[in-house]
Amino acid sequence: MKVAKVINNNLICSHNEGNKEILVMGCGLGFKKKPGDEIDTSLIEKVYTIEDEKISNQLIDLLSRIPQDHIRVANNIVGYAKEVLEHKLNDSIYVSLTDHLNYAIERHKQGIHLKNALLWEIKKYYSKEFEVGIEALHIIEKQLGIQLPEDEAGYIALHVASASMEAVDMGHTTDTLKMIQGILQIVKYYFKIELDTESLHYERFLTHLKFLSLRIHQDKHIEGADDYFIKLMKEHYKNEYDCALKIGNYIHSNYSKSLTDEELVYLTVHINRITHS
Repeated sequence: MKVAKVINNNLICSHNEGNKEILVMGCGLGFKKKPGDEIDTSLIEKVYTIEDEKISNQLIDLLSRIPQDHIRVANNIVGYAKEVLEHKLNDSIYVSLTDHLNYAIERHKQGIHLKNALLWEIKKYYSKEFEVGIEALHIIEKQLGIQLPEDEAGYIALHVASASMEAVDMGHTTDTLKMIQGILQIVKYYFKIELDTESLHYERFLTHLKFLSLRIHQDKHIEGADDYFIKLMKEHYKNEYDCALKIGNYIHSNYSKSLTDEELVYLTVHINRITHS
């Protein structure tokens, strides 16, 4: 393996056996190297094979300006996520998560902590990704000696979940947009209102619908909600639950998928919030 371009002392561009461009990272890997030189493979820590040129350029820019130990932590977290999750992750995770972690660590050093307004939803709807987020906090503490708050586990989970969505095919992306548009129309027509698209509740609802679409695509469901809670929601929020049932019928008619009671109840929760914000 030979050097194609030196980015900095720790990062170089090269080509693999298939002549595809790769990014190679390692402490001192690019020190006093020039194009054409052989790469010392004993120094290699990580090889990035990025198909998308835009993501590759973003990654080069990012890795060239942030600390090596932050990059190393991000790589370990992505590696763990790929190991424990059942679905693929888009290469964009190396950019989005590494960038987020770098800023999160810098904020922590300055005593700045951002509250995660979506933490409850993340724990409930994306429990496996949140478990990755919790393990990520352990990795950060072990490697950097920094204790980040639980809110950061939620942010990490969102980056992982978003990368999962980006890894699905374009047909699913189109279906997601159509499904969201259809559901929003049902809510607006049912309650005869215009939704506040600037509100946090609306943003939360969109996030929920995006991952509802992903769960439907992957044939997964939210389960395990308390029966009493389900009964309570049906009784206390009859209109919202009736609207959720109409959404369930819409999904069944257009996508041949049925929503569980749990899915319907959490739709009810979001519908109540966006129609009363």
